[in-house]
Amino acid sequence: MEIVTLGNELLRQKAQRIKDINETYRKVAVDMIEALHAGKGIGLAGPQVGLMKRIFVVQVEGDVPRVFINPSIVETSREVVKYEEGCLSLPGLWADVIRPASVRVQAWNEKGRPFTLEAEGILARVILHEYDHLEGILFIDRLPEPKRNRLLEKFEKRKRA
Repeated sequence: MEIVTLGNELLRQKAQRIKDINETYRKVAVDMIEALHAGKGIGLAGPQVGLMKRIFVVQVEGDVPRVFINPSIVETSREVVKYEEGCLSLPGLWADVIRPASVRVQAWNEKGRPFTLEAEGILARVILHEYDHLEGILFIDRLPEPKRNRLLEKFEKRKRA
């Protein structure tokens, strides 16, 4: 799977629900996990690989890969934390982003089984970051405009080089 980068309009579109979790999506999940590992990332969403469906995969250090299909964010904490984020679709860009410290998410796994997960720390952050991708939102959109503009300039310079 090829990872789409900033400038591709798919990253700004909202992904569609998956109607039938079948063998096709089980294979997509496996392929996405492989692409995640190849890119040395910890999260990857459908739109990042050109698939406009509501699916993402995450794997934080010390944990197993997790597949989220048609996720819903049920609750986030009032407590927020700042942490440096990057993105496979914005290679080389990093910035501190403020997000809720914890999240409760409901989704289906690749076997079509529903689950609810309460996460905190880096896992919560990755879930929220990948969920944003399903909504057409990038981490740079959560930055103050001057900082976002500096990062975009840096990204454009790298692309031209």
